Amino acid sequence: MEIIKTQHLTKAYDGVKAVDGLDLTLEKGEIFGFIGPNGAGKTTTIGMMVGLIEPTEGKCLVSGVDVTRNPAQAKRITGYLPDGVGFYGNMTADQNLRYFSKFYGMNDADAARRIGELLNYVGLGKVEKPVRAYSRGMKQRLGLAQAILNDPEVVFLDEPTDGLDPQGVIQFRKAIKKLSSNGKTVFFSSHNLEEVRHVCHTIGIISKGKLLARGTPDEVRKKMSTDEAVTIIVKSIGDMPRLTDRRIVDATYNNGSAIVKASEDIRADISEELFRKGVRISELRVEDRSLEEIFLESVYGGD
Repeated sequence: MEIIKTQHLTKAYDGVKAVDGLDLTLEKGEIFGFIGPNGAGKTTTIGMMVGLIEPTEGKCLVSGVDVTRNPAQAKRITGYLPDGVGFYGNMTADQNLRYFSKFYGMNDADAARRIGELLNYVGLGKVEKPVRAYSRGMKQRLGLAQAILNDPEVVFLDEPTDGLDPQGVIQFRKAIKKLSSNGKTVFFSSHNLEEVRHVCHTIGIISKGKLLARGTPDEVRKKMSTDEAVTIIVKSIGDMPRLTDRRIVDATYNNGSAIVKASEDIRADISEELFRKGVRISELRVEDRSLEEIFLESVYGGD
């Protein structure tokens, strides 16, 4: 079931496009990682999706609701955790959430029940101290509780684990996965590929306002790879002879192993050649370039 759809979503400032013609669809229950360097357009995109920024062109639909034309209706079905969420420092988590519940028209009894559930959900149920004494990780988890206070269909998270310690990151990952298991769609922006790999079903890579690729991490890696040569790792028991296949573009030999670059996957022919030469193989595999390597090359030019 399609839950988010953007059509040529664009935002320009003084003629410069911060987001340029974004076309994107997300399904119900999907955890989507929106990845790009700082300044790529991630926060501007989320701002348009939650109705805080008006697009220059295009539109965003959330559960069929046009966010720009019907912002109040859209806010009832979305939740948002911005980068650097703020709370009243002299109030407890419970008091902060009770204050925010008024904006959703929740009565006191419903608010008390919902807030109790959420504070337990994010691991703050037994914390009584004022928010000013919270760590960054605790504030982020409270921010998640606020973002889902209205039980939204879609939750937007802008760099939610940035600056967290390892324990805080693990706790946040668990909370995000549980949202998805409960049928919520999560749109999760980050500049950290390793982080989104742990929680996201699909990812999109944005650079200079343009979506470069979208799909599962493996699909994105294949789409973005510009290296047409296939890298093959060969290890033998004993000495490694020089390989003679004409499709080999380059080869490096070292201590009974070879790193072979070929115009196509020639593992079967390598195996046959080594068998004819009486060489036993201990390893023969294709080595794919990592998503991180491809991301750095595509976004930063390999610097």
